[in-house]
Amino acid sequence: MATTKPHPFLRLTLVFMLTLSLSACGGNTTNTSPTASKGITSDESTSLQSEQSTQEQVTITFQNIYPDPNTPSYKMMMKIVSDFESANKNINIELDSLNTDQQKLKLKTQAASKEVPDITIVNPSEQMKPFVDAGLLAPLNDILDQNGLKDTFLTGILDYYTFDHNVYALPDGNNTAVVYYNKDMFAQAGVEVPTTFEAMIDVVKTLKAAGIQPMVIGEKDSWTGSFLFMNILLRTNGGPGFLQDVLDKKRTFNDPAFEEAVNKFQDLVQAGAFQDGATSFDYNAGENLFKSGKAAMYFMGTWATGGIDDSSVAGKIDAFKFPTVSGKGNVDEYMLAPGSAFAISAHSKHLKEAKAFLHYFMMHYPKVNFDLKNAVGLAQKVDGDFKAAGYSDLAMNLLKLAENVKGGDLAFDNMMNPSTAQVHLTSIQNLFVQKKEAKEVAAEHQAAFAANNP
Repeated sequence: MATTKPHPFLRLTLVFMLTLSLSACGGNTTNTSPTASKGITSDESTSLQSEQSTQEQVTITFQNIYPDPNTPSYKMMMKIVSDFESANKNINIELDSLNTDQQKLKLKTQAASKEVPDITIVNPSEQMKPFVDAGLLAPLNDILDQNGLKDTFLTGILDYYTFDHNVYALPDGNNTAVVYYNKDMFAQAGVEVPTTFEAMIDVVKTLKAAGIQPMVIGEKDSWTGSFLFMNILLRTNGGPGFLQDVLDKKRTFNDPAFEEAVNKFQDLVQAGAFQDGATSFDYNAGENLFKSGKAAMYFMGTWATGGIDDSSVAGKIDAFKFPTVSGKGNVDEYMLAPGSAFAISAHSKHLKEAKAFLHYFMMHYPKVNFDLKNAVGLAQKVDGDFKAAGYSDLAMNLLKLAENVKGGDLAFDNMMNPSTAQVHLTSIQNLFVQKKEAKEVAAEHQAAFAANNP
């Protein structure tokens, strides 16, 4: 099956530049369709259900990646699920809440036996393609056409979830990657925001000498280290497009830009940037170290903003652009993250009810997140004045930052086939445990690519 999508760099540049007109700041507001911004009433929801389901009692399994009750994302999910169940007494939503890597592993096992949950989480492009090719996911074009749902999404974002003109998943976010930092800890150690990678290494060493944990990461979920590594590669390559060049067979992983990125990444690890046992902390555990004031820096997508603002370090955090590396790169180019997305099993016993719930969920998603101050980096348009709603200085700064995004790259596992991606994730994860020659790491990658791309 061919993926219907333009070149990643061009498409993501367009999507993120559009964020400028969709980030309501100061006295301005931006509008979605009236239904999306104001929500569906109980009567409208019931009317929708009457067309799509009988009144038999059914249970829909909703596999998700919101396991932490303390996060705004969890609270958002519980609010929408509760409201839907109240309006639809015959439908019960059974939650299967897992962290990201657990969910990915469980879904692969379920897919192998064709037992995909009614609603599950997939990731864009190459990560979800095997599920589509196997006929495991239901097309969602029909619910996108109901009540203007399609119009609530940012232009171009659905391309990452589209195959042969069918949309198979609805995304939750559209984010960039930044370095969050604790202003009090920086002041305590007497360090400034670094504008070069070399200065960032010095900041790490100074923080460590002052008894402050420099950075944290949840590397048990191996995508986190890859996400950081890819930002370094974005710089050493002098801009976006390295993986696309590899896919087009114009370059190989033995390229100097890739080997330099491996060495620079190891410089950060060897400087003691990350907490001891980083590979034993999952995503939530790593992030919670930062949110509880136990580290000075945290590299992550802007989706983390709501949780940070809802934690004990609220008001103490700002964020900076990932710096240049060896004088290379443009700080206004980012790791770009079209988000994880909600998909429906093609073999669901309650397909109509599952589609009705997902439609309801996504129609309410922007407003409920906005009310929870968790609407930075959504894949849908947001109707509201962020400043008037009391969004933090951090959130406002990140909304402003989005105005100047010049493009960037996708994560490795969204660009490469799953087999090659798994070798990459393991290879980068191993660098947290043992230093390796860059040429050896490059050779691992090239061998995997050659084996999986004959």
